Amino acid sequence: MKRHDRHQPLYTPEERKRRDETPWTLVQGILAPLQFLVFLISVVLVIRYLATGAGETAATVSIVLKTLILYLIMVTGSIWEKVVFGEYLFAPAFFWEDVFSMLVLALHTAYLIALFGGFMDVHGQMLLALAAYAAYVINATQFILKLRAARLSAQRLDAENATASAGGVE
Repeated sequence: MKRHDRHQPLYTPEERKRRDETPWTLVQGILAPLQFLVFLISVVLVIRYLATGAGETAATVSIVLKTLILYLIMVTGSIWEKVVFGEYLFAPAFFWEDVFSMLVLALHTAYLIALFGGFMDVHGQMLLALAAYAAYVINATQFILKLRAARLSAQRLDAENATASAGGVE
């Protein structure tokens, strides 16, 4: 496996071009904030249920919806990763984010198994959902920090190229 050096740009020029040209980038750009919005609503509903015992159905539906969106973003994200980096998962540039995504998927899937298999009471299921949500927040933060660093790196590289071009035009 080729390692990604944290000092090199996240994308090579070819990867950046593929990223910018693929419609999967837009899909990810729509699904990520949608998932976050559903997460915010769901976490409020889950905490409300745990605090008051009210709204079990709304909380449960919101967790299932959040999980389905997670599955959708993982499938489309894998396609995006294949288009941009040539690997469906664990491309060096996003290796650790993908590893942690597996934990997020496992926890969300465990919730569905507990829900549909009746393996826990509702209180336990809601606590499991909150554990899945905590992992999701960590994973989302990983991606946000990685993409922010990539944007700053690209801006720095563009500025260096502009300076080099301007210096050579005398």
